Amino acid sequence: MTALPDAFLAAPLAHRGYHDARRGTPENSRAAFLAAIGAGYGIELDVQLSADGAAMVFHDADLKRLTGRKGKLRDLRAADLSRIPLIGNDEGIPTLPEVLDLVAGRAPLLVEIKDQTGAMGRETGALEQAVAHALTGYAGPVAVMSFNPHSVIAFGKTAPEVPRGLTTCAFRRKDWQRLPRGAFADLRGIPLYGAAGASFVSHRAADLGNPRIAELKEQGAAILCWTIRSPAEETAARRIAQNITFEGYVAPLPRSAAPPP
Repeated sequence: MTALPDAFLAAPLAHRGYHDARRGTPENSRAAFLAAIGAGYGIELDVQLSADGAAMVFHDADLKRLTGRKGKLRDLRAADLSRIPLIGNDEGIPTLPEVLDLVAGRAPLLVEIKDQTGAMGRETGALEQAVAHALTGYAGPVAVMSFNPHSVIAFGKTAPEVPRGLTTCAFRRKDWQRLPRGAFADLRGIPLYGAAGASFVSHRAADLGNPRIAELKEQGAAILCWTIRSPAEETAARRIAQNITFEGYVAPLPRSAAPPP
């Protein structure tokens, strides 16, 4: 287990960057990451796998919502994806190495590896290796997480020195109707926390009262949460969570994390 750096428990983490597509900063864009750095926030982002094995910074498996283009991200090569503009500005979809070069250690970077099959199973490896390769030699504060504990286990075998954690929630059947029934045993109750070599969880804010979260916190796990969308939600979440992932409002910064004038 590699401990989560203290930087991840200071400034709030901007969900998919400090984004607002109406102002030219769509989610998971270079502009959104620069906005987060400028405001003094940490950054949470997502990665998906291209057809040629590159880690692309993008949330959805499908391109439609964020680009207006039909099709799956995994069916296109990185070079082609880089030429597809995001809705809200003219940026193409960036690779993880491009974002690492852009951030260059100026903000804590929380990388979520998206499940590639929809089954949260053991069919992992390619994206995890691409992320590990991209992070080789990166000097800034960085950590990796996933909803799929098997993804985190696979990543840890390749890059054991990188702090890793689990993205978690209550995993109610009504919210995860496409998930195979057999997968819930590996998710509910967070039973694979130890096997994953995790040092933190990022848990759904509405379920922070879950006794398992209190148990993990007592055992030394860092507790982050997602996704906070108002000051009132932040106040409630911080009764349990040590930091938040937020969007849609201006989250206050601790004095020690305030950006320079």
